Amino acid sequence: MTTSIEARWSHVGLNCVDLKRTEEFYRRWFGFRRARVVEEDGVRVVFLRSGDVYLELFATSEEPLLATKDDGPANPGVARHLAFQVPSVDAFLAEAAGALPISLGPLEFEKFIPGWKTVWVTDPDGVVIEVSQGYVDQSETELSQYS
Repeated sequence: MTTSIEARWSHVGLNCVDLKRTEEFYRRWFGFRRARVVEEDGVRVVFLRSGDVYLELFATSEEPLLATKDDGPANPGVARHLAFQVPSVDAFLAEAAGALPISLGPLEFEKFIPGWKTVWVTDPDGVVIEVSQGYVDQSETELSQYS
């Protein structure tokens, strides 16, 4: 059943130990720009935007609850990873020149989609980021076999 309420994607809120470092990471590697800063009672929240995608950054002094590895934590109720598409994973990694910690890959998924390749890296707070090339949706005919 679908709802008649119109909803659109809004944002992902991320807790980060170093607000400035995390903002610089998403600006440098994924093209985000600062869209809004909200401050009250000594608390600063930074909104970053790339196209229609927003990240909301909250400073925290808490230690991470989950160790991040591979393609992200498998715990229920916890986001596994964030994901971005790039024209070429190899070009992305070449530009990074070892500056990004790789948690898994790069791996090729030719069995599923010709040209689909993915690598997983981590942000300054250990959030796993999937960086892929070549993903495409299945056709309605292909999807119907899973009904």
